Amino acid sequence: MKKTLILVRHATAEDQTFRIRDFDRNLNNKGLAEAEVMGKWLADSNVRPGIFISSPASRAFKTAEIFAKQLGVNVASINSRADIYDGGPRAYLTAVNAVSEDFSTLIMFGHNPDITYFAEYLSGSNIGSMKKSGIAFIEFKDQKWEEISAKTGDLILYKTPKQVGGIG
Repeated sequence: MKKTLILVRHATAEDQTFRIRDFDRNLNNKGLAEAEVMGKWLADSNVRPGIFISSPASRAFKTAEIFAKQLGVNVASINSRADIYDGGPRAYLTAVNAVSEDFSTLIMFGHNPDITYFAEYLSGSNIGSMKKSGIAFIEFKDQKWEEISAKTGDLILYKTPKQVGGIG
């Protein structure tokens, strides 16, 4: 069965200051708008991920919550994985490989540069640097989640808030 992995870089967050830990940075107004536009675009495109996995960092998890609301998904069903915050691309792969075969579409919310490296690792494509709230779709043919690894997928689509809603 075909699998689809949707990778989402978190939307724009407030600048880092000495008073706020990087982990705790929240989305700013631009980021809230980016996440709304991209979540709505996914909903309008009839994309329905079966499972949500997110970094627990405020900016990534809030992006996931906004997407979930746009897609009519219960926010409580978002799976938080602490290792995605700073575990490198290997943490993303570990999360993907652990997904149940009950799901054919997975959406993950994370951080640069790791999420870009991960997309390129899986697809062999050169994305550059994923834009904030950018979305990469990678398809895998006839593979189980646990079998996914380097260059086993095809990058079929990459969209940014600027392309979708003129934000950017």
